[in-house]
Formats: sequence, structure tokens, C-alpha cells
Amino acid sequence: MPHSIAPKRVLCLHSAAAEGRCSTSIIQPVLAAMGCQPVMLPTVLLSTHTGGLGTPARLDGTDFAAAALEHFAALGLQFDCVFTGYLATPAQAQLALRAFALWPTALKVTDPVMGDNGRAYSNITPEMADAMRALCQKADLILPNQTEACLLLQRPMPDTAAPLAEADAAALAEALITLAPTALVTGLPMGHQLACAAAGSEAFVYKTLRLARPFHGTGDLFAAVRIGAVLPGNALSAAADLAAGFVSAAMQATPTDADERLGLWFEPLLGRLVPRAEL
Repeated sequence: MPHSIAPKRVLCLHSAAAEGRCSTSIIQPVLAAMGCQPVMLPTVLLSTHTGGLGTPARLDGTDFAAAALEHFAALGLQFDCVFTGYLATPAQAQLALRAFALWPTALKVTDPVMGDNGRAYSNITPEMADAMRALCQKADLILPNQTEACLLLQRPMPDTAAPLAEADAAALAEALITLAPTALVTGLPMGHQLACAAAGSEAFVYKTLRLARPFHGTGDLFAAVRIGAVLPGNALSAAADLAAGFVSAAMQATPTDADERLGLWFEPLLGRLVPRAEL
């Protein structure tokens, strides 16, 4: 029998890399497997992602994305979630705000892609940081890593190798709810474990074993599974548990000699994310 519940529609503003598992090449299949309808709106087209694969060919998507948003609105399309990821310029942050305004009832999720491992990305000028901070203030849920949390809070860059106490992780998440109603900080070091800490609608610290290898795109995989799990109404803590388990399984499924720059081999495991049909 056909399923009677319409899939959740997710508008995704993110970069699109042709090679290297990251951003839309992860988000689209994961959300689709989890019963959502992802509508991808690339902010920039890249031949590869920017992590160790040389200088990619690049095509800015600002004008296209602006026109597409207005076209979607004219068609009367509705979205259950607007998910923003990599934004290259303050103008693109304004586009994300425009999407939030066009679909005010949608769950507004921002992954403020600004840096990692204690360093800001090259496009994060003071103006860009201000634009991302303003975007987070309009979001319902933000998903920064530790570095991005410090950038948003205008704190010194963290030593991402130094273990955090659980209370400090919780305090970092709590500080972010001055920007957004709910914040989930990822990639927090706790010795042999990594943690994510949430504050706002839920408060928790969830710990998992530290990944043995630094694969690119892991954060995108975490974020996509979390969003796919939250949209049907699951608790954020349950979504974090599911995301951590899926990433761990993908790590185990990826051959030990695989190129870490190209990401985790998650595709054969997508069936694990498919919702069970109700009888």
C-alpha cells in the first residue's frame, strides 16, 4: 500500500561538491532515505570540496539561489524545514534570512559553517561573522562545532585537542541560547570520547567514542541524520544517538586504506535509516 503521510520537505541551502563526500552529496541521500524530500539549493558549485584536494573549480550560486527562492515562493511551495549550511558571503547569509522569512512556519536549522579545529575558514571576515551571527538569531536550532561556537560567541579560538569537562561543554551550549532557542554543539573533545552538548528546548551532553580517523564530511553526515530524525518529532537527544551510531557504522564499513579526503562510505548503509512502514 502507498504511504499516506506526505514526506517532510526540506529546503537545503548548502555548497555542492562534485567529488568528495560532503555537503549536498551527503545531505540529499540521507534525508531522502529517512523519508524526507530534500530540495537542494546550492550556494556554490565546486569540483571538489576544499579539504586537501587542491584548488577546486568554483561557480558562485548567489544569483541563481536568489531567483530560485522567488520562483519557489511564486509557485506556492511549502517547506517543513529550511536548513542552511555553507554560505560563502554576507550576501548569501541574507539569502538564508530571505528563505526564513518566506517560510516562517518551517523549522529553521542553521549549521554555521565558519571553521574547525580551532581555526576560522578563509571567508570568515568580521563582516561574515556578523552575518552568520545574525542568521543564527533567526534560527530555531543551530548546530555549530566547538570552533564555530567560539566564533559566534566572540571568544578566543579553542584548543580542540584539550579535553573538556562535561560541565564546560554544557556551559558552552547554554551560552549559545543567547543567539538561538536551541543549540547543539558538536565535536567536543573529552579524552577518548567526543561529545555533543545541547541547551534550550533540551539540555544534555551525549558522549560517544572518538572517531579513529579524520574523514571529511563527518559533520555533514551527523547534521543530516539529526535533521531527518528530528523532523518526525523525535527528541534531539534521540537524534544525536541515531546520528552517532550511523557515523560509527559508516566508519566501520569504510576500508582502512580508503582516502580520508573522500569521506565515509555511508551509501551501502542508507537502508538502516529508512523508516519502517506502518502496517
